Amino acid sequence: MNEILRVEGLTKTFKLSRKQQKIERTNRKEIVAVNDLSFTANQGEIFGLLGPNGAGKTTTLRMLSTLIHPDSGDAILDGYSVVSQPEEVRGKIGFLTSELKLEDFFTPNYLFDFFSQLHQVDEATCQQRKQQMFSRFGIDKFAEVKVANLSTGMKQKLSLVISLVHDPDIIIFDEPTNGLDVLTARVVTDYLQELRSAGKTIILSTHIFSLVEKLCDRVGIIIDGHMITCGTLDEVCDGLPLEERFFEIYKAQKGGEE
Repeated sequence: MNEILRVEGLTKTFKLSRKQQKIERTNRKEIVAVNDLSFTANQGEIFGLLGPNGAGKTTTLRMLSTLIHPDSGDAILDGYSVVSQPEEVRGKIGFLTSELKLEDFFTPNYLFDFFSQLHQVDEATCQQRKQQMFSRFGIDKFAEVKVANLSTGMKQKLSLVISLVHDPDIIIFDEPTNGLDVLTARVVTDYLQELRSAGKTIILSTHIFSLVEKLCDRVGIIIDGHMITCGTLDEVCDGLPLEERFFEIYKAQKGGEE
């Protein structure tokens, strides 16, 4: 398969404030969120980063999306470096995070047009994509409703749609179904599978075993910022159910801690 993403030794350290030290019950002044992380992803596959909260998944995706700069290491997305060519990387990716906040007084119509202009999508293409995607996700009936009056599920679907206005080749999702009801979550996962079938590469982080089993072609288990194991589900699971295998790996890393 054609390799489209290569992550090489990404490392990111954050300074801890006194308040954070108290919360973490530590005297450390720094925390290593991601530690020498390396993996690859191929065109037309869904790659999952699986790990507990605080494992470094979100920090990794933020570095891949050029939102934060790594302390060391690099990632090459479709030939472009997140370190030295961030503008080119941004043109290749779509990034969706549950922390994306949409302004309450804007409408879906306005937001789609605004983000299309940011990505320099021509007007005809913008309107064609908007019609297709609004219809696909049921946003068309709410196109002129202010974000403040949309349901949580509709806001999530709108966030997904505007992150893809420029039809990116690489799509990065941080916990794509987090906080969604079962119907909206199904709509999102079905669409991710459609994107893969269209040749898109999807990188997603999750702590949900069933989501990995349903969607991912390959998975990397990340604990305390380290990539512990990476491969196909069969390779990673080694004959065990994914959840059982994960906790086996987790306990081994934590020295038997629960």
